Amino acid sequence: MNLLLAALVGAVAVLGFAWRHERRARVAAVERWRREAAEARAYREAELREQAQRTAALFDRMVEGIIVVGSGGKIRLANRAAGAFFGFEAPAVGRTILEATRHHEVAAVAARLEREPEVLGQEVRLDARGATRFLQFNALALRDAAGGQDGAILVFHDLTRLRELEGVRQEFVANVSHELRTPLSLIKSSAETLLDGAKEDAATLLRFLQIIDKHANRLTLLIDDLLLLSTLDSGGIRLDRQPLALRSAVQEAMDDLEIRARARDVVLENVVPPAMIVRADANRIRQVLSNLLDNAIKYGRAGGRTRVTGQPLPDGRLELAVADDGPGIPLEAQSRVFERFYRVDKARSREQGGTGLGLAIVKHVVQAHGGEVRVESSPGNGATFFVTLPAAAER
Repeated sequence: MNLLLAALVGAVAVLGFAWRHERRARVAAVERWRREAAEARAYREAELREQAQRTAALFDRMVEGIIVVGSGGKIRLANRAAGAFFGFEAPAVGRTILEATRHHEVAAVAARLEREPEVLGQEVRLDARGATRFLQFNALALRDAAGGQDGAILVFHDLTRLRELEGVRQEFVANVSHELRTPLSLIKSSAETLLDGAKEDAATLLRFLQIIDKHANRLTLLIDDLLLLSTLDSGGIRLDRQPLALRSAVQEAMDDLEIRARARDVVLENVVPPAMIVRADANRIRQVLSNLLDNAIKYGRAGGRTRVTGQPLPDGRLELAVADDGPGIPLEAQSRVFERFYRVDKARSREQGGTGLGLAIVKHVVQAHGGEVRVESSPGNGATFFVTLPAAAER
């Protein structure tokens, strides 16, 4: 009996030990699972935060403006470009579209998404801080898994530069049309006059033929200049770069214009140092110099002086200066004189002749050589045009 009792007590002890061991093992397993679950949850949360940060950083680098709205009409996300467009500080989370953009048309389009799945190609105009900006935006309604509305996303594209270029194109076409119309009208009227019988008189015939010849040449010059500018714009011009002595190039241009200068009693002075050598296309640089000298002769003072000087700059470039002693260029016009067809004094410019493209060609040719061109002037003190070119490398 005692042996049986002892056996039972031993068995119970063994079972108790096994039960406690198994319980501790189960508790340890549960704790281990909890730790692993917590670690997995923390890792997932960190991964989601990192992904959200990467997404936000990506959105902030985009040039398009992005606004994401939740189902309650409040902004969930707005990138830096959207803030720049509408003048609010990103991220603007928690505000409505109208509160953030202060633009009723944008808010109205966002409201349409409650009835429509998307709105595409909507354009708005922004007038803020003294500037006008044009935006095109697309809006898309977001849906949840059950098909219910879950907010919207709006993407804004800046069309301002395109609108400016369109304006430039329209102005260019209008200017070209005007420049073509005047000589064509004179050629046509002269031809009609001759056809109507004026050709029978030798003096009249000669006069009208001279008119036709003069304005046909004017059309030829205009077309040649337009074709050259088109080639320069497209980057298709090929420059034959060779060492070029600027003093000699200036003198050749002056010799070509000597008759025109003498007609206005203008003295041409070339004081460019002989040592100034650039690596450039000689024909194109002479074209630049001819245009600048021709302008100086035309708009300088009759009986005056046109002077060309030169100097090396501290950065190793070489600078030419073509100065006249005319009435000068108003400050508000100085930033525009290199535009095509821009004329400070339209009446005088057309009287003097020319296509109105000379300074635009100067600018593009100089830039094609890696140089710069600018003008300095004050009313009554003439104008000075500066051309800066890279110096030829010494061997």
